[in-house]
Amino acid sequence: MPYHARLSRPVSSSAPGLFAEPDALKPLAERMRPRALGEIVGQQRLVGADKALRRALEAGKLHSMVLVGPSGCGKTTLALLVARYADADFRAISAVLSGLPDVRKALAEAEVNFAQGRRTVLFVDEVHRFNKTQQDAFLPHIERGVIIFIGATTENPSFELNSALLSRCRVHVLEPVSGDDIVAALKRALADGERGLGRLQLQVGDEALGLIAQAADGDVRRALTLLEIAAELADGGIIGTATLGQVLADRTRRFDKQGEQFYDQISALHKSVRSSDPDAAVYWLCRMLDGGVDPLYLARRMTRMAVEDVGLAEPRAWRMALDAWDTYERLGSPEGELALAQLVIWLAISPKSNAAYMAYNKARDAVREGGTLEVPMH
Repeated sequence: MPYHARLSRPVSSSAPGLFAEPDALKPLAERMRPRALGEIVGQQRLVGADKALRRALEAGKLHSMVLVGPSGCGKTTLALLVARYADADFRAISAVLSGLPDVRKALAEAEVNFAQGRRTVLFVDEVHRFNKTQQDAFLPHIERGVIIFIGATTENPSFELNSALLSRCRVHVLEPVSGDDIVAALKRALADGERGLGRLQLQVGDEALGLIAQAADGDVRRALTLLEIAAELADGGIIGTATLGQVLADRTRRFDKQGEQFYDQISALHKSVRSSDPDAAVYWLCRMLDGGVDPLYLARRMTRMAVEDVGLAEPRAWRMALDAWDTYERLGSPEGELALAQLVIWLAISPKSNAAYMAYNKARDAVREGGTLEVPMH
């Protein structure tokens, strides 16, 4: 089932009635969602004062767009504000939960609005999970102006979205929110007595807020969730180191085993070895292990580095890579990971030669292009 909401103008959270939304039951991160562009923390490159996108939104001039960025950076919030500033209906579907029938239903509702002279902002979360047929369904409606399409994705749109869809949208890249901006969002939540935690009169030092911001890793939603949990555990209204120790004990870093971050990090590991930087190499190895990558996959990739990048300059690297791979299989985790760490450091500090790699590629191309040549008589 798709999730959806209709939004034409700001609605008071205290409005009476049977269907008033129970704000008190919403998570803190949802309650503190910005209601105006000026409340957004971070993303000043896009929505800062006098920026083109902000001027367009404040003037009610909309365009279809794809918002690219990590979780918690403000993609959904920006989509909501687009609809609010344009006085348009807001319809949201999730590509994880919805199929083509849900897309057609949303588009049919937008057609009704269009016929009545009203605009519809259609927000598609995780749009990269839709296949080509599902993505193509939006095209004629975008062209006719029936919908203002806003897609949100954490992946590289050039790889995951149809070129036809991208040609009809502007791509806006959102960045992870900085620690200082996250601290500002936390302080706003602590001071806000209507939507935030102001009524609790919590005592939180700057150091504690900094620790929460660091643990959030660029994700405002995660930071507010951590603050809310800490508030529930606070002893006498004080969020101290003991409380934070419980809340932050199992924090994780951003990683996606199947997504762009995975390929970015394995590329960083490879380039660190290739550029002879052992510190960077062992760092990226640990980042990938921390993210849950199969250590045997890393052993295989490092064996390739030994053959392809170190090559003839240090033939022992090949043997060491196989030994480290075998050692991990025998010891397992965590002891076997030390063998992988020693290997990646050795590969990074070893001299490099791709002569054999280049010679093989050229000889292979010559075989493919030269046909069935006879063996020379000599």
